[in-house]
Amino acid sequence: MKIASVHTRVVRAPYRRPFVISSGTSPELVSLVVEVRTADGLSGFGEASPMTAYTGETLAGLEAALTDHAAPALIGRDPRDLAGAHLAMDRAIRGQHLAKAALDIALHDLSARAAGRPVHLLLGGCVRPRVPTTWVVGLGTVDEMVKEAAEYATRGFTHIKVKGGEDPDLDVQLVRLVREVLPDTAELCLDANEGYDPGTAGRTVARLADAGLDLVEQPLPRWDLTGMAGLRSSGGVRVMADESMQSLHDAMEIVRRGAADVLNIKILKVGGLHRARQIAALAEAAGLSVKLGTMPELGVATLAAAHLAASLPHATVPADLVGPLLVSEEPLAPTAFAHTADQGWLAIPTTPGLGHDL
Repeated sequence: MKIASVHTRVVRAPYRRPFVISSGTSPELVSLVVEVRTADGLSGFGEASPMTAYTGETLAGLEAALTDHAAPALIGRDPRDLAGAHLAMDRAIRGQHLAKAALDIALHDLSARAAGRPVHLLLGGCVRPRVPTTWVVGLGTVDEMVKEAAEYATRGFTHIKVKGGEDPDLDVQLVRLVREVLPDTAELCLDANEGYDPGTAGRTVARLADAGLDLVEQPLPRWDLTGMAGLRSSGGVRVMADESMQSLHDAMEIVRRGAADVLNIKILKVGGLHRARQIAALAEAAGLSVKLGTMPELGVATLAAAHLAASLPHATVPADLVGPLLVSEEPLAPTAFAHTADQGWLAIPTTPGLGHDL
């Protein structure tokens, strides 16, 4: 098999309500869908969704990096040579993890389809045929956020993540009220998206722990690994790194500095499934848990994260497989996600490839 061509299409899906985090607001989920075709007519699909407020990457920049640099480096290559594909893309353009991730996902989909196997069998197997899913509550009023958290806990979501980071006092109030409406068995996470001040974060996290928080995600700026390590050593709640962990090298530094209990691996953020598996192996060796995060994305990239979550024994924090659930109509994999919002987990597709509807 040889890669013959790469084709792209922009897909937009409006959010049911605007998705708000401390660094910005998104009215719609915009993705670049990629199809990689071989000379003998096989194809695989990938996806990347640039959330500019989070990654700094724009749709135009993503398209240019992919079509002008990363994709041409793959023409004529065997799509099953994933390590070689990443070496070729890295020689063609530095960084640009979203573009490389979209192509990497497409290569995994194509290779699995060609083999007649689901993607998770290319990633090491399936330790959990159903992946539990986090429900992510975007910023809103306290009443709105508490009501949403309670609703999805009753649907079967055992891990609720609320967005915060704008007002520490309000975050403490929110956590206390959400904890009151959750079952005792439910885990509660707050994602501050780098929003806390390094000088006062220790007191804030201690108050959040007293209010009933189990896990705090990226409370400090991405560069402050010393502060993250200090919060972790103080105990009370587990600390999860997200923005601090953009690559395998970042993950190694987080491990070396003792800056997190959990690594949030977002496939797009780190450059695809191939790189994500390397980071997951490092986390396992260091005794850290991982969660598969989201930008968020639509169905193709979300399925890629689900297959990886299914294959990792230490992916013990429920994955953020919510992108397809946050939009008014999922255009890429509606069948796979048809029941997730009502049960709190995703059944991993067993059909060849990722299991999307394209």
